[in-house]
Amino acid sequence: MRLKPIPPGLSLDNPHDRKLPPSRVPRAIQYLGIALFLLGIALASVFALSDHWRRATFTLGASMLWLAVLRLGCDSRNLGVLSVRSRKFDTAFCCCFGGAMVFLSASVDALGS
Repeated sequence: MRLKPIPPGLSLDNPHDRKLPPSRVPRAIQYLGIALFLLGIALASVFALSDHWRRATFTLGASMLWLAVLRLGCDSRNLGVLSVRSRKFDTAFCCCFGGAMVFLSASVDALGS
């Protein structure tokens, strides 16, 4: 069985988003938003490694909510592996997951109080 070669420029295209119009947000702003998301993930990792799990949970949840905003406004090609399914599914998943994490971090009492 032979596989068809991927034409140049289509390797990062999300097949669910091929019919969507390009984003009106400038590419530099899209990359800045992705950098802020990655900074949030790194900060959540630092909090988790330093045993500040509530801060880590809140930061990770807020980063996932930011990813939902990015998914709505950025092109799939710029997001790369962060755009898994369709734009609606990814946004709904990130909102639910991020919202649940922020809720959990806010609703659990601190151990010292």
